[in-house]
Amino acid sequence: MADYRLTVDTGGTFSDFVYVNDATREVTIAKVPSTPDDPSRAILAGVELLIGQGVAPADIKYFCHGTTVGTNALLEGKGVRSGLLVTKGFRGVYEVAEQSRPHGPAIFDILYDRPAMLVPPSRTGEVAERVAFNGEILLPLDEEALRRTVRDLREEDVKAIAVCLLFSFLEPRHERRVREIIEEEIPGCNVSLSSEIVPQIREYYRLSTTIINAYLSPILARYIENLDARLNRAGVVTPQKYIMQSNGGMSTFAATAKKAVATVLSGPAGGITASLQACRTTGFQNLITFDMGGTSCDVALIKDGEPSVSNRGKVEGRDVALPMIDINTVSAGGGTLAKVDRFGELIVGPQSAGAQPGPACYMRGGDQPTITDCNLVLGYLGEDNFLGGKMKLSGAAARAAVASAVATPLGMEIEAAAEGVVRVINVKMQEAIKAISTMRGHDLRDFMLLAFGGAGPLHACSIATDLGMAGVVVPLYPGVYSAMGLVMSDVKHDYIRSRMTNLAATDEAAINAVFADLEREARADLTDEGFPEGRVVIEPALDMRYAGQGYEMTLPCSAPLAPGDLGKLRRAFDEEHRKTFGHTAPDEPVEIVSWRLRGVGKVPPVDLPKFKPTGAKLADAVRETRAARFGGKTVQCPVYQRERLDVGATFDGPAIVDQLDCTSVIPPGQKVRVDEYRNLVIGAA
Repeated sequence: MADYRLTVDTGGTFSDFVYVNDATREVTIAKVPSTPDDPSRAILAGVELLIGQGVAPADIKYFCHGTTVGTNALLEGKGVRSGLLVTKGFRGVYEVAEQSRPHGPAIFDILYDRPAMLVPPSRTGEVAERVAFNGEILLPLDEEALRRTVRDLREEDVKAIAVCLLFSFLEPRHERRVREIIEEEIPGCNVSLSSEIVPQIREYYRLSTTIINAYLSPILARYIENLDARLNRAGVVTPQKYIMQSNGGMSTFAATAKKAVATVLSGPAGGITASLQACRTTGFQNLITFDMGGTSCDVALIKDGEPSVSNRGKVEGRDVALPMIDINTVSAGGGTLAKVDRFGELIVGPQSAGAQPGPACYMRGGDQPTITDCNLVLGYLGEDNFLGGKMKLSGAAARAAVASAVATPLGMEIEAAAEGVVRVINVKMQEAIKAISTMRGHDLRDFMLLAFGGAGPLHACSIATDLGMAGVVVPLYPGVYSAMGLVMSDVKHDYIRSRMTNLAATDEAAINAVFADLEREARADLTDEGFPEGRVVIEPALDMRYAGQGYEMTLPCSAPLAPGDLGKLRRAFDEEHRKTFGHTAPDEPVEIVSWRLRGVGKVPPVDLPKFKPTGAKLADAVRETRAARFGGKTVQCPVYQRERLDVGATFDGPAIVDQLDCTSVIPPGQKVRVDEYRNLVIGAA
C-alpha cells in the first residue's frame, strides 16, 4: 500500500481535506461540515472518509492541521482565567501599552476603545527582583514574597500565569525560578515565560505576546491532546503530526501546545503557502490572495513572488511580537448575515450564521439571510450541484429569508435586495484589499487576484474589475486551497536573541558566536523531530537600525560571516533603508538590535502536475444554462462543469463554473482561459 498525506483546514462552516497518494502523487479532496463545539469530530469524519476508500490508517504517514481554535478563543474572549507576574514597579506596562491609539480608521472613531485587558490589574502580581539592561542581576529574587503573591493568584483561581520580568531576555534565571515556585504552589497551572516565548527587547510587546500565550495555551493543549487521542484510536499513529503556524511553517503537536500564540493565523497561513506555488505555475509574481470562506475573508500581498512577512502584528487589536505572514482579515464570508436595522439601514455583518445553523438555504434551522442565500437568489449557485450534488440547497428558503429581512423592509424586489447585499459585502472586501496594497504604495493594476476559499471565486471577478486589477486566477482546488498549502509547507521554528550592539564596536566573530548558539538550538530541535542533516536549512537575519531610531529593519545575512562582511552588511542596511523609506544616513552609527534565525525542516515537496489537452469540446463541458443577475439585468448564462474543461479552452462571460469544492462566477465582459495547470485565468475580454 502507498503512503498518504492528509491535511485539514478547519473553517467556520466547512472543514477542508486534501489527501495525497505519495506513490502516484494523486490528489483528492473532500469537504465536511465543521463541528464548532469540538473541531476534532469533523477532522475524524474526514479521516474516516479516506479510510473508507480502502486506505489503512497505518498508511497515513503525515498529518497537518490548520486550526482556528486559538484564534477563535482570542477573538471571542474565551481563553482561560490568567494571571500575570511582572518586576516590581512595572505593573502598569500592560495597561499603558503603546500609549496611543492605533493608526488607520481608529483615529477617526470617536467611540474607539482599546481591547479589554486579558489579565486585569487585580490578577497582576509584582515580583521583587531586578536585572539590569546588560543582564547583570542587581536585586536577587525574593522567593518568600513571591510565594505570597503566587498564593494570592491561587485564590483568584487562575489556570495560567504569564511571567514577564524586566530584561529577562538577557538573563532568564529569575523567570525560570518563578516557574518552579508556581509549580510548587499551584500544581497543574500553565506557566508561560517571556524568556522562552519571545526573548527580545521591548517590554510591552514581549509582555502582550506572553499573556496571549498563557491565555490560549491550556485551551490549545487540551484540543491537541484530544485530537491526538482520537487520531491514535482511529489508527493514525504517525509521529509526523503537525499544526500550521502564523509564519507559514508547521510545528509539532508538542511544540504547538507550548506556544499557542504562534497559531493565531494558523488557518489562513496555509493558503499563502499554496499561493507561492501559484506564482511558480502561472508566472504571475504579483498576487493579492483572496481567501473568502464561511465566516471571514483573508487577504495578503505577494510581491515579486514573496509574501509580506512582519516580525510583529495585531490580532483584533492585540499585539503579537512573533514572525507572521501579513494577513488582513475582515468579517465577510458566505455565512455573513444581512438585516435592516430599526433606522431602515442595511447592515451586512459582522455576525455570521456559522456552521450551525448556517445559511437559510441549508435548511438546518437558519432563517436569516446570508451571503450564500443571496448568491443562490441571484443564480450564481445552483440548488442541485452544491458540493458536487452531495448537498441540496433550498432556493425557496433563501428567497424567503431575503424577502423577510431585507427586501420587504426596504420595499425592494428580492433579486435587487440580494444584489445590494452582495455589493455591500464586496465593498467591504475591497477595502481590506486596499489596506494592504494601495494604502502602502502598491499599484493594483500590477496585481492579479488569486481567488480561493469556498466563496472567493464567487466574488473575485467583480471585485477585481471594480479595483482595476490585472485579472483573476482561480486555482484547480480553490475550495480547499488552504489545506492544499499545508501539504506544501515545511516545518519552521523561529529563534531570536536581543542584544543591543553598535555595529562599529563589534566584529564578525562576536556576531557569529550568537548565531552559532541559535543554530545549535535549531538543529537540536529539528533533529528531535526526525529531520536528518540534509533536510535542515538555516536562515539567519539581523534586526538593525540607525542609533536612536524606534524601529528596526530585518536583513537576511549569511552565517558565519567572513572577515570584511561587516562593511557589506552596513552598506546593505543603508540601501535597504533607502528603498524602504526613501532616504539614508551613511554617516550615522548603526546598531544591531536582535539576532534572528529560522530553522527549516524540509518536507518532500508535492508538485501539482501539468495537464495536456485532450481534445474535448467546450460544449461538452456545459452542464446546464441558468438565469443569473448581473448589474440589475437577468441573463441566461452557461454553467460549465470544471472537471470537463480542457487545457487551452477559452470562453467569455457571463458564465458560471461549478466544481465539487467551489463555484466561480464570470460577469459579462470577462474572458476565461484554462492554463496547463488547469487554473482559470480571467481577464478583460
